[in-house]
Amino acid sequence: MLEKRINAGKFKGKSIKLPSKDSTRSSKSIVLGSLFDTLQFDIVDATFVELFAGSGSVGLEALSRGAKRVIFFEKDRDALRVLRSNIASLDPHSCEVIAGDSFINAPTLLAKLHSAYIYIDPPFSFRDGMSQIYEKMLLLIEKLPKQSVKQLIIEHMSSLEMPVSVGEFVQIKQKRFGATTLTYMEIRES
Repeated sequence: MLEKRINAGKFKGKSIKLPSKDSTRSSKSIVLGSLFDTLQFDIVDATFVELFAGSGSVGLEALSRGAKRVIFFEKDRDALRVLRSNIASLDPHSCEVIAGDSFINAPTLLAKLHSAYIYIDPPFSFRDGMSQIYEKMLLLIEKLPKQSVKQLIIEHMSSLEMPVSVGEFVQIKQKRFGATTLTYMEIRES
């Protein structure tokens, strides 16, 4: 089984397992490095949510770097098994796993949160059965309760032109890493 290491923080150097590449795609180290250089101390004592979590590498990195609570959403059975194993090896008391479809579960469950950092990394649209994934993702973002979100970070294919605004959220920054881009969004100022 493939493994990846936590880059920084209290779990630095600890290995986490990665599920099969057939079911998930792990975020590249350069993308994670940039993400956490951007968020730095903002996530300390914050709630961090990882939608389409796979192995949980992004959320577990956030936990290692000081997030107080991490909530993972994942649908794939194999990925869930690996995710739960990774959490158990680090800090199960600070983590929660929501099994099932993120598109269905996220709007309702996230309504209970306040000012969370939400990382959205859906499967890239070239995968079988995923051609409409970005349209569904934009609809999901529109449904997110604004009081629940401090910041949205979307990892997506660079070929996707992310809209400047989606519902109540407006793009504040975008960083490109070859075929992958991170788009940051926050609540539109009144």
